Amino acid sequence: MKIEEPWTEKYRPKTLDEIMGREYIVMRLKSYVQNRSMPHLLFAGPAGVGKTTSALCLARELFGEYWHQNFQETNASDERGINVVRNKIKNFARTKAIGGDFKIIFLDEADALTSDAQNALRRTMELFARTCRFILSCNYSSKIIEPIQSRCAVFRFGPLSEEAILKMIEKMSENENLNLTETGKKAIIYVSEGDMRKAINTLQAAAFLEKDIDEELIYQIAAKAKPVEIKDMIVLALEGQFLKARNKLDTLLLKYGLSGEDILRQVHREIFSLDINEEKKIKLVDMIGEHDFRLVEGSNERIQIEALLAKFAVI
Repeated sequence: MKIEEPWTEKYRPKTLDEIMGREYIVMRLKSYVQNRSMPHLLFAGPAGVGKTTSALCLARELFGEYWHQNFQETNASDERGINVVRNKIKNFARTKAIGGDFKIIFLDEADALTSDAQNALRRTMELFARTCRFILSCNYSSKIIEPIQSRCAVFRFGPLSEEAILKMIEKMSENENLNLTETGKKAIIYVSEGDMRKAINTLQAAAFLEKDIDEELIYQIAAKAKPVEIKDMIVLALEGQFLKARNKLDTLLLKYGLSGEDILRQVHREIFSLDINEEKKIKLVDMIGEHDFRLVEGSNERIQIEALLAKFAVI
């Protein structure tokens, strides 16, 4: 039996031209390929927006058939201590490149490196700049020490546009002979929140169950409530119908198995589409922020969500 390849790898771009929704970043990376040189790079942004893919495509186009020998990927969240910098990274950096002028070390999740490791890394980046370039990838650039940031050209990756995600899932559904409805497409875009990896994984998970994919299946797979159901709950609470809003909350918890934080995040997204004045939206967002903090601190999620709905009812 053939094992199905994860679609995140099957549909991962192989060249810079195949990367979707990153025109300006691709243009900058192509200039490095044309000049056959590059500085140290820092890729910062949320998960699933193309940081690792951009690094891999850049290495392929710089080194061609020798890219495997000249490219080392290290996940800093697994190996985050000073020893990995002193041994593994330094040993790779000091050796001569094959078929090129330099090698590339790709440090994924570099914001997980300890402070000592980052300080050791900055010196390594200077010492071996002739033979090796570094690409650091992180979710939060503020967790990278300033001396490293100043040594790098910084690339900011924001969430991908709806158009880029739509283009990819349409391509996939055509190649895999799936019947993806318009409501299904909108549902994937909603649950992915600009994360291409999440969009691809959601579509693949749905394809294992059905060839005809609609929004009902997508929301079940993603374990998210439909936006209209969240909106109905908020409206009921704002109209002062607290018990009906509470019953709606029970339905959502039982039907989708959502956590309190999941519901809060969706409530926050739907607040801005409500037909109420801006002053009320400000108050609602402030309340959501307060209850989100309480949940993070370990409060009972059921009680906190009901308390939030009660405050909505008072407004």
